[in-house]
Amino acid sequence: MYSRKARIGILGDGGWGTTLAILMAKKGYPVGLWGVFPEYLELMRGKRENVKFLPGIKIPQSVKIIKDAEFLIAASDIIIIAIPSRFLRNILKEFSTVNFKNKIILSVVKGIENDTYLRMSEVIKDVVGKVKLAVLSGPSISYEVARRIPTAVVIASKDMGLSRKLQYIFSTDKFRVYIHSDVVGVELGGALKNIIAIACGISDGLSFGTNTKAALLNRGMLEIMRLGIALGAKPETFWGLSGIGDLITTCISPYGRNRWVGEQIGKGRKIKQILAGMEMVAEGVWTTKAAYELSRRKRVEMPITEQIYKVLYEDKNPRQAVKELMTRRLKEEQ
Repeated sequence: MYSRKARIGILGDGGWGTTLAILMAKKGYPVGLWGVFPEYLELMRGKRENVKFLPGIKIPQSVKIIKDAEFLIAASDIIIIAIPSRFLRNILKEFSTVNFKNKIILSVVKGIENDTYLRMSEVIKDVVGKVKLAVLSGPSISYEVARRIPTAVVIASKDMGLSRKLQYIFSTDKFRVYIHSDVVGVELGGALKNIIAIACGISDGLSFGTNTKAALLNRGMLEIMRLGIALGAKPETFWGLSGIGDLITTCISPYGRNRWVGEQIGKGRKIKQILAGMEMVAEGVWTTKAAYELSRRKRVEMPITEQIYKVLYEDKNPRQAVKELMTRRLKEEQ
């Protein structure tokens, strides 16, 4: 197992990256945190608080807020990547001269890259080459983890020895880590649930009830499983923390940004207006496009995803989308 002296560098100063920095610093690990905007890093260094993404939570003095990403990478044993999916490739390309080969990379990014349809671990390997890599996913609202509310997540890697090392490092009495070998399923569960969260938010915005949300959760889970299996995931993975666990949390939490985006659409706002006013990134908006196009390529039936795509990208009225879902051809439950 790694000693408590393993050095951890975090690329991405959003809510989740900052939360993991706090979590590991309180466990006694040396931690460095980097973000893309130097002036904001300076603000965090002075206030010891991520006022945009994690307000009210103090960052321990032991967390080093670092402007030089290449220095941080070189000085770290474990690199946590917490960069939003749509920016991941371009930001990693900026570190093209850095050698990641002797590092362990833990991706906590949830999404599917548009155009290439690659999962985030695949994007990382495509840019930095062959590395020791694992992914972390599960029902983990950053604000709750930062407040030490009991949380369970899963780390997945094809190398189970690596997963066990990371399980040991990241587990605390309030943050329980399980391990898994199905990287495909764990990543897709964490990415695709954001589409259903948007749908649930639209339902909330339209003032629908519990019946509607339960139907969306159930039928949405089936869509996630269908596409996941078509892409090589194990079906049972989706009944775990990165599947149904993350889906439930994202769809019901008041802190879920994807659910919030859907709620604003349900209340009549346009997606461009909503995104323009957001500091945080709603990954589900871009994942919807990739998932919709993948479903058509793989000939996988995903009616909820299709309607969310049309609402987001074709300006379809959400009430009309709901009507079309409810009046589809009658069939047996599957």
